[in-house]
Amino acid sequence: MDVAGGEVRGTTERVLTLLGLLQQRRVWTGPALADRLGVTPRTVRRDVERLRTLGYPVHASQGVGGGYQLGPGQELPPLLLDDEEAIATAVSLLAGAGGGVASAGDAALRALTKLDRVLPTRLRHEVRALAGSVESFDGGRTPVDPEVLMTLARACRDEVEAGFDYPSGTRVRRRRVEPYRLVASDRRWYLLAYDLDRDGWRSFRVDRMTEVSARTWRFRPRAAPDAATYVQQSVASGAYPHQACFLVHAPADTVRTQVPASAAVVRPRGSGLCEVRSGAGSLDFVLMHVLLLGHAFEVLDPPELRERCRALAGRLLAAGAATAAQASERDLVCGHDGGELA
Repeated sequence: MDVAGGEVRGTTERVLTLLGLLQQRRVWTGPALADRLGVTPRTVRRDVERLRTLGYPVHASQGVGGGYQLGPGQELPPLLLDDEEAIATAVSLLAGAGGGVASAGDAALRALTKLDRVLPTRLRHEVRALAGSVESFDGGRTPVDPEVLMTLARACRDEVEAGFDYPSGTRVRRRRVEPYRLVASDRRWYLLAYDLDRDGWRSFRVDRMTEVSARTWRFRPRAAPDAATYVQQSVASGAYPHQACFLVHAPADTVRTQVPASAAVVRPRGSGLCEVRSGAGSLDFVLMHVLLLGHAFEVLDPPELRERCRALAGRLLAAGAATAAQASERDLVCGHDGGELA
């Protein structure tokens, strides 16, 4: 049994070595590979077939300049990285997840959690040290500690409870949660989790967390809401004392380019129409932003906002009338050519 296991390990190691060689040089001849691996050309051919079965497109060509070549495939197969390449990749992903480009942050974190599964322990301290020296001048997203993101990502992946200190009013309280998903908006990172002390789903801003830790206590996943939708609704309206809903006379795709996802929820409502739901500290603030979109709109909710529309319209008309009166008064004092009257 040990002999069979040794043979399997020997074949696996040899195939991985072959893959590493194919990634180092554009073309290898069969005899050259056989010499480097210490096997016969026939064994090389068998190992090439094993790589092809795993999804690696290894091409073979005859004649002068021919040989084995690793080419692009239909899907991305596993990559073989040496220590330096693994460290560089992990540091780059940490930088992208912690701040950097907003649209790439969630993809960077997903890739980093996959790399985290196989990253040797001896490399972790080097990755951590190098990541601490990476800064970003992009102010688009609120920066967070990449180690905090990784701790939460591992907890989501491994389905273990997490804990962190979080501000609540004027106090900071310890929260115990079952982490479900990390969600990246255009401005911030959020954690969707089941709050064990409050017995319900909650979204938390990652940049407000301190003393983040993951426990070894595993949990059975609950039926969860759609993470992105839940967080967007919570951020756009649920966290504010006043919410409003409008019917905007413009396609949803057009309005989404004008409104950040963190500021409003936009849903299509028939041809050329969409529903915009948002929140703020005051109804006038919400109304102002919808007005500045430049589209015709109707107030759906709350009803009292219609009265605020009329009041705002009155103030705007009064301001416009005052401006016109001032202009007429200046025309009486000054000539149309700008010179003073005699």
